[in-house]
Amino acid sequence: MKDIYIADLAGLEEGRNFDSFFLLLMKQQRTTRTNKPYLNLILADKTGQLEGRVWDPGDPRIARDVERGDVVKVRGSVARFDDRLQMKVDQLRKASAAETDRSDLLPATTLDVDVLWQELMGFVESFTEPHLKQLVLILLGDEAVAQAYREAPAARQLHHAWLGGLLEHVVSLLKLSDRVAPHYPMLHRDLLLTGVILHDIGKVQELAWSAGFEYTIEGTLLGHIQMGIAMVEKAIEKLPDFPPRLKVLVEHVILSHHGKLEFGSPKLPMIPEALVLNFVDDLDAKMQAIASEFEKSAREGRAADELTGKVWSLDQRQLLQTRAWLKDDE
Repeated sequence: MKDIYIADLAGLEEGRNFDSFFLLLMKQQRTTRTNKPYLNLILADKTGQLEGRVWDPGDPRIARDVERGDVVKVRGSVARFDDRLQMKVDQLRKASAAETDRSDLLPATTLDVDVLWQELMGFVESFTEPHLKQLVLILLGDEAVAQAYREAPAARQLHHAWLGGLLEHVVSLLKLSDRVAPHYPMLHRDLLLTGVILHDIGKVQELAWSAGFEYTIEGTLLGHIQMGIAMVEKAIEKLPDFPPRLKVLVEHVILSHHGKLEFGSPKLPMIPEALVLNFVDDLDAKMQAIASEFEKSAREGRAADELTGKVWSLDQRQLLQTRAWLKDDE
């Protein structure tokens, strides 16, 4: 087990040295305003990630052979710049596999994956449309797909970017969608929930998570929407009685779930189920991004602040502690 985690660093005094192991997510050569070179790093472990700076890249104590995805040992200290916590890196070397436990290095869902999986399968069992139930069970009945679905992050960075994030996100969407469906009788509940379960299934092939979260070559070239469609079509080939029009609707829900062409959707939502999926998907992603910013503010000791840092998916800051802020009116 690591001695100190990213989450612990906010509690350290500035300038106090520490040694620990981290996963290197990014390494970039940059220059200051005075044209002095430095290395900009993103270092991570299971509790989060933090920007690191190497102010003297030529220092012999800074290994030059480290790259993204490497586990590194760092000696450094914490500092604040523009009220943001950073890591000042004084020594850096590549670590061996024997020195670390990878479970310490990759962020993971705090929820029980087995419970999440049981919840997902409970929704599938509730389907009354037999063809849709059969389709989902064939896809999730593949052992490799099921294992990847349980492990995969929902994204590389933006939301639910941790092991089990995809499953956590999908179960959240299933609960949201199952509340929305009865409110609008026009909705085909099982088609909507099928779209929820399958809309991001391509991410089990688009993303890799053995050394940080990154895109596979195939994922970079094709993207998770196209990859998900291919997986669904392959599964439907095993179901000769699958209704052709139902196949079109399932594929449309997947193709249109990003909502806008500029957001990567090959098609705009043209059925109510596709529109609802786009809305709840966007809602859950943004609410999780806000929650993460709240947690970051608390971790960095910014509880006295009234606003978070910038939430990039919303392009603005958020008010912290809404209920507490309202108490001044009482």
